[in-house]
Amino acid sequence: MILDLFKPTFDWIHDDFRSNPYRFSLELLAWGLSIGCSITMALTVPNPPLLALYPVWITGCGIYAWAAYTRKSFGMLANYLLLTTIDTIGLVRMIT
Repeated sequence: MILDLFKPTFDWIHDDFRSNPYRFSLELLAWGLSIGCSITMALTVPNPPLLALYPVWITGCGIYAWAAYTRKSFGMLANYLLLTTIDTIGLVRMIT
């Protein structure tokens, strides 16, 4: 019964994987990077290791931007390009 409730979601995930396994895998990687950064940030406040987190976060955002482009999703592409830009500027400011 509970599986019936989630069947449309599982079908959608399966269809997404079948349509482009490479993109699906990279999005899964980006999701893992994002969750890893968030957990690290939460566990290390008030002094998170931003110099280590920024490049990982930027990489994940870049992957998401590419995935959005391949999906022809303008809103998500714009969002992740902006996040990538903002965080890259933040990293450069931190380093210099």
